[in-house]
Amino acid sequence: MLAAGLLAGSAMPGVAAASDPPGRSSTTRETIDWKPCPKDTTADCGTLRLPVDWARPSGETFDLAVARRKAADPGRRVGVLLVNPGGPGASGVEFAVDDAPAHFSADIQERFDIVGFDPRGVGSSHPVKCSSELLDQQPSVYPRNQAEFDRLADFNRALRADCRRHTGPLFDHADTLSVVRDMDALRRALGEKKINYFGHSYGTLIGEQYAEEYGDRIRAMALTANIDHSLGAREFLVSSAATAEDSFHQFVKWCDRTSSCALHGRDVTAVWDGLLARADRGEVHDPESPDRALTANDIALFAVKAFYGPYWDELATYVAGLDARKPAERRGSERSQQADPETRAEPFPAVFCQDWRIRAKDYREYARLTQAELRAAPHMRGSPRAHKGAAGCIGWPDEVNNPQHRLRITEAPTILMLNSLHDPASSFAWAANVHRQTRGTTVLVPYAGAGHSVYNRSDCTRDAVDDYLTELRIPSAGSSCAPTGTH
Repeated sequence: MLAAGLLAGSAMPGVAAASDPPGRSSTTRETIDWKPCPKDTTADCGTLRLPVDWARPSGETFDLAVARRKAADPGRRVGVLLVNPGGPGASGVEFAVDDAPAHFSADIQERFDIVGFDPRGVGSSHPVKCSSELLDQQPSVYPRNQAEFDRLADFNRALRADCRRHTGPLFDHADTLSVVRDMDALRRALGEKKINYFGHSYGTLIGEQYAEEYGDRIRAMALTANIDHSLGAREFLVSSAATAEDSFHQFVKWCDRTSSCALHGRDVTAVWDGLLARADRGEVHDPESPDRALTANDIALFAVKAFYGPYWDELATYVAGLDARKPAERRGSERSQQADPETRAEPFPAVFCQDWRIRAKDYREYARLTQAELRAAPHMRGSPRAHKGAAGCIGWPDEVNNPQHRLRITEAPTILMLNSLHDPASSFAWAANVHRQTRGTTVLVPYAGAGHSVYNRSDCTRDAVDDYLTELRIPSAGSSCAPTGTH
């Protein structure tokens, strides 16, 4: 990939004049200098120079990294299919180059140019970078009193300042609404009047907001594992906790009925709760790094990642292995002798904290939120990822570039949504709420099983997306897809 750079420059060809509404100009377009991707020459790679701040299109610029796989059957080509795999922080370029051939059906690959891009601040699109040394000093995101809350807020402010210093002006414009404007500039650069879009997880927020801003420029849009961007702090944290807890119960049920489960025949919930209690006492150590004590949050995070699959066999083996180990004495962790690079890519806080107005003001408010999480998820103790995301915004300025709001889609065609009933991260309740907000514009197809990914779950889920993208055939209202295998 060509390295992304933040360059000062004058007004650029293809960028809307300052008098135009941000991103709404369609009279000119920037071009992409396509070249074979270094990693895979069957795909094309390039960059598109865009404004850092769409309100100042003649100001600082950055290079948006883009990758394309041309339609394998040009005679049947429908158009471009822009893709984003989520995160925030996942690379659309890597998805297009590495994953798209195995992910999408032959029909999609034959009929669409599959185009992935790294959202601003991510991957090769001028990534947000922060000091490795400072990142390694992260205090607990579970403060126990006002002093520890203040320490976390001070750290977050110091980290934000550090990341801004290492990243430059783009740091303050890493929000999804800016990404949406980049995506429409990409549409123009590709020479397309209308796009098709496939977004997964956080990539659904890009799709939802693109539909708000540029709905008339969409031919078809399929969204899987949907984000509800209308939620306040409490609703976001509690619903995230509840869906993680639901996935835990799905795992327990699977283990009870599956003889190959490493915990089969045992009280899985009791084993799990006991393991987390031991971790609270510092008695559980990482099998791969025996000097490092595992926290309850570490173990819960491992579980959530396993729920994504779901990889229940792997999780059961992991929990059984930790449970069988004798309590270890609390020891200080040894630092690796290998020097870290001076900076690391860390886009998540820059994106999340500019997309969500979630700012606990003091420990009392934070403790109330944490208690609500615990009530919703007594075994998982909340959602580790959602909790950390919200904790990372403590101490940030109150102003948010892209605050939560109910979706207002007025010009888009019918949008297809799919969501697992037992998604560990993107709650089905989120998808249902997005659908309620956009009932005249969206069709929601539930997958009645577990896991985070949806498209390749079954012939039913894949065909629903393929038929819609290729032929614009909309599933009938009330359609759903049955779970596959033992899920």
